[in-house]
Amino acid sequence: MRLTTLAFIASTFVALAPLSASAAGAALPQVGIAPQYDTTHVYVAPDKVDAFAKSFLATFGGQSTKQVVVNVTPTDSLTSSQLLQTPVGTVSLFGFRTPIPYPFGAERTGYLVKDMDKALKAARAAGAAVVVDSFNDPIGRDAVIQWPGGVNMQLYWHTQTPNYAAFETVPENRVYVSPDAVSTFVRDWLAFSKGKVTADNRKAPGEEIGKAGQTYRRIDIESVYGRMAVLVTNGQLPFPYGREMTGYEVRDLAATLEKAKANAVNVLVEPKTVGKRESAMVEFPGGYVAEIHSVKP
Repeated sequence: MRLTTLAFIASTFVALAPLSASAAGAALPQVGIAPQYDTTHVYVAPDKVDAFAKSFLATFGGQSTKQVVVNVTPTDSLTSSQLLQTPVGTVSLFGFRTPIPYPFGAERTGYLVKDMDKALKAARAAGAAVVVDSFNDPIGRDAVIQWPGGVNMQLYWHTQTPNYAAFETVPENRVYVSPDAVSTFVRDWLAFSKGKVTADNRKAPGEEIGKAGQTYRRIDIESVYGRMAVLVTNGQLPFPYGREMTGYEVRDLAATLEKAKANAVNVLVEPKTVGKRESAMVEFPGGYVAEIHSVKP
């Protein structure tokens, strides 16, 4: 009886512990800056770069930085590079002219940090693996880290601190993880980001991820890096769910989709409303899949 009781207490503790940062994490420095410096990394074929940029900006508004052709990896490579800045999210757009060096292309996002050395030390202490150690690029330094569950992201630092306007709506980093990895991932990300869990729904409607009549677990996190939706599934997902990296919140979904369709965007999943959220899944020229949603007041 005593062993059974202890086992129950232990299992309960393990289930609850991930929803708050560890005590060790509290001692880590805050190295993030603000959500408007987060970028989704989008890789498309060189002949699709201009079409994607035109379509993305026409859908969401905003502007592009000047396109340059540079080496942005620590080994020899060449790509076009530009930043698409919109009121609802930013894209780092790459069109590689050479084969893409490993493991680039697998990272989801780029997060600006105050100090690269401190950021990598904090990431390691929080539980991340540094899969590409820091290297110089034309305007600063970069590194690629991986969190439990296989979530890759790039950290970057600029020699000249950028100054970007805040987003009108903060985009949602949509991270799909397995039940086996979610506890460790959430604990470690909270320790690094100093974020907080704003919602943990273990019976979220499966309609949100293309599985009508079923449920899944959704954990929402907010931090200096913005919003993150942790979608916990068994991996048995219908296309295109799991392919999207970012969810863009817009004021008027119908109007946004009309702009998108007029600019060569393919609507993969027509709008559907679940609770207060109306969402659709789309594919931009070049193959980039995104979720777009609006939320009722």
